[in-house]
Amino acid sequence: MKAKEIKNLFPKLLNYVRPHKRSFFLSTAYSLLAIVLNMVIPIFSGLAIDTMIGTGQVNFHLLFEYLIVIGVLTIASTIFEWLGSYYMNILTYKTSQSIRNGIYHKLNTVPIKYIDNTSHGDVMNTMIADVENVTDGFLEGFSTIIQGVFQVIVVMVMMFALNFGLALVVVLAAPLSLVFAIAITKKSRQLYRIRVEMQGKVSGYSEEMINNMKVIKAFNDERDTSEKFEELNAKLGSSSEKSMYYASIGHPAARLVNSLLYGVIGVVGAMFAIKGKIKIGKISSFLNYSDNYTRPFNDITSIFADLNIAIASANRVFSLLGEEPEIDDSKLPNLKKCNGEVELNKVAFSYEKSFKLIENLNLKVQNGQRIAIVGPTGCGKSTIINLLMRFYDVDAGSIKVSGKDIRKVTRQSFRSFYGMVLQESWLYNASIKDNVAYGKPNATMDEIIEACKLANAHAFIEKLPQGYDTIITERADNISAGQKQLLCIARIMLLKPPMMILDEATSNIDTRTEMKIQQALDKMMEGRTCFIVAHRLSTIENADTILVMNKGKIIEQGKHQELLEKHGFYYQLFNSQFAK
Repeated sequence: MKAKEIKNLFPKLLNYVRPHKRSFFLSTAYSLLAIVLNMVIPIFSGLAIDTMIGTGQVNFHLLFEYLIVIGVLTIASTIFEWLGSYYMNILTYKTSQSIRNGIYHKLNTVPIKYIDNTSHGDVMNTMIADVENVTDGFLEGFSTIIQGVFQVIVVMVMMFALNFGLALVVVLAAPLSLVFAIAITKKSRQLYRIRVEMQGKVSGYSEEMINNMKVIKAFNDERDTSEKFEELNAKLGSSSEKSMYYASIGHPAARLVNSLLYGVIGVVGAMFAIKGKIKIGKISSFLNYSDNYTRPFNDITSIFADLNIAIASANRVFSLLGEEPEIDDSKLPNLKKCNGEVELNKVAFSYEKSFKLIENLNLKVQNGQRIAIVGPTGCGKSTIINLLMRFYDVDAGSIKVSGKDIRKVTRQSFRSFYGMVLQESWLYNASIKDNVAYGKPNATMDEIIEACKLANAHAFIEKLPQGYDTIITERADNISAGQKQLLCIARIMLLKPPMMILDEATSNIDTRTEMKIQQALDKMMEGRTCFIVAHRLSTIENADTILVMNKGKIIEQGKHQELLEKHGFYYQLFNSQFAK
């Protein structure tokens, strides 16, 4: 185990342990007190044995006194040991809770790019399994080490007080078990790192496949995905088997060394007793101390495997926690007013620097205008939305809202003036009314119902068994895709923001419902700036300006009829949708 690796990780862990230091100190204090009481017991057990010299030579009065003392010490040490374990469990739980809170907060502050480029299943595995490995391995591991070291010191004092020669043999021979443990740990450390990485890959792949099971079945791809999972799972199994093999050697090897030592002490002690140099009771006490002296070495060797897992998991946990957050904008002013004007000036952006996407994009939008963005897949339509919302920052140029560069005001303030409905509808596990009121938690029931009526969602909600109190399942499988989108549209209608973004907002709605929704949207968009990304060109015929994009550039711009009359790229797109 690399001391440097632990040295780098330990201060990071302490940041999450420190708020719960009371539990740590109580756990340590009670555990150490239990050890002291336990280590006194062999003295009285030895004295009790010496009260029984032979047949008819038993000092029952003194024997009972010693037995009472042993009983009291045993009960007291058990209680303190339980208290130590209790507070250690509290410390482990609260530390895990703090780390998971930190991870969730970090996920809310990292750039969207990190979320887009990272396996969600792998992140979930880090938040749950890796955090548990860290707290169990480090906290309980270091607690075991602290208690073990303290017990060794106490027992050494007791043994040397009983017999210097025997104590010297035990002290010199017992640490040999650590030599085996350290050698095995060096071999297994890399295997544990591979094991933890494979756990993340299996979790990520499983989450991805389960979320897309309908698509897998539709393409009859069950066999290929199963084979891929079996391949990953086999690698996980292999790395687990190898790491656990080495881990399983350490403890038995240590026990073997210590058992041999126990036998040697018994033989040597018996020889001393025959010569009259030591009483039988003291030999019994010494054997107890010998076992108590070697036991911490066994315990420490047994936690090396957990510490290896903890180190591997901690690297993943603190790697995530160390991700660079979005640029802090808390000291920037808020955008207090919004008149709906948006300006893009010489904007350039690429997800990958080697592949240029948007170059020299210029656009000026007046208050109340409806701007439709159309073009083939990959032309940059949704990228413009990402830039408008500052999910990604422009590489060059600027985007202004009401004359203010969005990089010079807080994200929260300018985003609050946008209402957004995306192609991929998102609802969470709560009631329908809570989902609709997601952006306005204090909305009244009348406001929620009115918004749902405008979105044409009220009718289907009323038909549900619990109406607006119907709970949306975790994956929203108890309503249709179109109904999900209607609720998302109702959500934005409740907010009535000055600017709206509709990214394929009606893509999952049938044509008849779409017409009604379009009427409601037309009413909502009056006097509001609206950006509409659409593949169905029939839905944006009434837009004030249509931006036709291709390869990251606006190649045509104008109203629907004007663009058709040009017989250009838009004309081809429009006619391709109605070609027979």
